[in-house]
Amino acid sequence: MWSIGYDIYERPAYEWKKDAISIDSDFITSFGKLAKELNMAIGITLLEEFKNAPRNSLVLFDRFGEQKFVYAKVHTCDFSAEKDITSGEEFFVSEIDTVSCGTMKIGAMICFDREFPESARILMLKGAEVILAPNACPMEINRLSALRARAYENMLAIATCNYPESVPDCNGHSTVFDGVAWLRDEPGSRDMCILEATSEEGIYSAEIDLDLLRKYRADEVMGNAFRRPEKYHMLIE
Repeated sequence: MWSIGYDIYERPAYEWKKDAISIDSDFITSFGKLAKELNMAIGITLLEEFKNAPRNSLVLFDRFGEQKFVYAKVHTCDFSAEKDITSGEEFFVSEIDTVSCGTMKIGAMICFDREFPESARILMLKGAEVILAPNACPMEINRLSALRARAYENMLAIATCNYPESVPDCNGHSTVFDGVAWLRDEPGSRDMCILEATSEEGIYSAEIDLDLLRKYRADEVMGNAFRRPEKYHMLIE
């Protein structure tokens, strides 16, 4: 919710709900214009104006400034202030064009979504190669391990952007896991974490080798390769 700095905990709901903005607001459309100007895809988060109660949402623009999808957080934190937020209904994956490596498929999940394996699994099944994961909480060993697991079990990259430690109940440590756990011509496993930022505010970048990831996905056994969905009836009961 970068439009308000996720400022919903110290204020009553009737107050922060007034800060919700529409997808067509100047705040959001300015990032579409910026994406086109910079020739760079941008994912921007907001408290989205929506029917009776706002949503915690991400809007993805491609490098041409075209809106590709609006994702609303499915697993809202209903044990806290987010009980007053409308949860999203589905996960989205869109194909975007890149300057250096052609098209790629990208999806999104938000903060608490990462705690549910189904979030990343559905995105993988929809073809996602990279997942954007905006976040607002302390990224400690268990949450970081969950992100690593989501990347490992689905053979995809996950880029997480977290608020720095100057924001209450946050600590930075944004990460990128590239999803490639080992290479056949190299002994042992490799560290999928290609970036872990500090606790400080800053601009951090990581380079995901999509050719390497695609070859890995074609050759290895996780993801959808050996799933048995006909055995998983309990998951939908």
